[in-house]
Formats: sequence, structure tokens, C-alpha cells
Amino acid sequence: MGLYLRKRGKMVLKKKNREEVRKKKYALWMKLWTCLEKYKKVLVIKCDNIGASIFHNIRQALRPFGAVIVMGKNTLLKAGIKRRMDDPKTTDEDYEYRKTTFKPAPELQKLIDVCEGYLGLIFCNDKLSEIKDVLKGFSCQKGAKIGSVAPSDVFIQPGPTGLDPKQTAFFQALNIQTKIVKTQIEIINSGKILSKGQKIGASECALLDKLGIKPFVFEVAVRNVYDNGVIYSPSVLDIKKEEILEKIKKGACYLTAVSMQSGYPTSLSARQSILSGFKNLVAVTMNIPFDFKESKSLKATESKAKPKEKAEKKEVKKEIKKEEKKEEKKEEPAPAPDALEGGMSLFGGDDQSLNYIYSPKT
Repeated sequence: MGLYLRKRGKMVLKKKNREEVRKKKYALWMKLWTCLEKYKKVLVIKCDNIGASIFHNIRQALRPFGAVIVMGKNTLLKAGIKRRMDDPKTTDEDYEYRKTTFKPAPELQKLIDVCEGYLGLIFCNDKLSEIKDVLKGFSCQKGAKIGSVAPSDVFIQPGPTGLDPKQTAFFQALNIQTKIVKTQIEIINSGKILSKGQKIGASECALLDKLGIKPFVFEVAVRNVYDNGVIYSPSVLDIKKEEILEKIKKGACYLTAVSMQSGYPTSLSARQSILSGFKNLVAVTMNIPFDFKESKSLKATESKAKPKEKAEKKEVKKEIKKEEKKEEKKEEPAPAPDALEGGMSLFGGDDQSLNYIYSPKT
């Protein structure tokens, strides 16, 4: 009888746990549905190996932006979004609630397709790039786990390890050269323990734990962006408004040049066409007695500028003439006398000294 009661008690506890889980799941779905109705943009973030304390800090940092985070397994979130897409049925427990709030949203299927792994959904309406920048500041450093995949290469630097000589087997298994100095193991050369994408084994994990190395840094990374039924890469958020405006300006300049060269008028080339036509009219009126309102002011400014230009040209011509006269007055240097002419010999003396030296004996 006691065994039966104990079994019965266990069954009752299981039923209670199931009801609690069911209530929590439905509460998460309700939160998800309200966010899908209120917000039109979603950041799908990767949450692998990120602790709950970090997400608590992220929630506080995103409050000024009015953003909401919904966390959970991909199967649970997918089921909630599918339930939101399905038509309400009379057999459903929440038929009355869903009947009044249901709206067809087939575009949510694209959001379901990108829900993979342990993820989170950040709901917002604007400032996506600023929210992404906030997420970059949150990361955690963790050690290696057996069976997981290494996200990056891991190296061990040379130097003392503080381990006993009895533990050299770990290094020998990984082909790391060591020596014993003062009853401690010392690494001679730097060695590569793990490669990116390699499955972590027991020996690598044990060695890193003994050395106290936590080689991996995990960040809250944005995987995809959902914007009004469109999925695109998060790299698009790195594009600034200034860059977009520069590209638009360049395109507008190219279109204006094409329309001006081809003679096909467009809204972009209208301003340039009017300016070129006005310049042609002003150029015609410069040599004829006919004037109009705009050309009179231009003629007046030109007549004032002409005397100044003439005076400047005269001054420049005078300066040029002065420089030419100065160059003419400069005397050219006289040519140096020939060393062999004027009585100087090849050896630096005169001819008389040479005759004296080479005169025959009397």
C-alpha cells in the first residue's frame, strides 16, 4: 500500500510539474505574440555559452531604446510563432482571446526559417545599428569543454607551468616539448593545442584546466535581421547614413551627366539646363544693345572689372620689361686666359726658366 501511495505521489508531482511547464510556455507565447504585434523589426541573436547575468545587463542597457528581449529554445519559439500564424479554432482553449486579436501574418515564416540553436529575439522599431553596437560590449571568457567545437585556434606560450614532473604525460600526448627546471615543468616552444572547428578532447581540456587557461571569448552576436517581412544580413547595419547619401549623390550626378549629354531632359538635369540656357542668353546680350533685367547687373559688374584687369595687365608687362633689362645689363664673365699662352709653360713656369734649366753646359 505504501509503495502504491509513493508511486501515486510521484505521478501527482509529475502532473503538477507538467501544468507549471505548460503555464510557463503559454506565458512565453503570450509575450511573444504581443511583441510581434507591437514591433515590426527583430534582431535574431546567438546566445551560445552566454550566462544569465550578461543578459540581465543587456536588458538594462536596452531599456532606453524601448527594446524587448525574448529568450528560449528554437523549438519553443518556432512553435509560438506557428501558433500565432494558425487560424483560431473553436477547440482551442484560448479561442476567445485569439479570435479578437488574430491577424494573418504569412511573412512570419521567414522568421521561423532563421531560428536555429539557442537564440534570442530582440524586438524594436528603430535604432537597429545602435542596438547592435550596444551588444558588442557584452562578452564572457570561458574554458574548454569536452565534446564542444573550438571557435578559434588555441596556443600555449613557452615558460614555466608550475606543474609537477609527474604530469608530463599531458604534454607528450599533445607533442609539446618540455623540460624540468627546479622540479617544475617548463614549456620550451609554443605549441598549438586546438584548431578552429576541432572537437575538444579530454586531454586538451584537462591540460587547459591545469594551466588555468580560458581561451575562448563568446560574444552576443547578431545572426540575422527581420524587418517588416524581409530577412537580411547584420552587416547592412554597419552602413552609415553619410555613406548612403554619398552614393545617392554620385548616382544623381551620373544620371544628370547622361541626360545632359544625350539631350533627354529629366528632373535632375532641369536645373543644369536652365543654367546653361541663361548663360547663353547673357553671352548673346554682351555684344548687342538688347538687355533684360538679369543681364544688366552682369554687364555692370563686368564693366567695373575691366579697368582693374587692364591695370593689372599693364603692371605685369612693366615688371616683365624691367626684368629683361636687368638681365641685359648683367655683364657676361670674361673668358679665362689660356694657361699655355702669355709666357706660361705647361709646368707652371715661364719660358725663360725652362731655357735656363735645359740650357746646354758651356
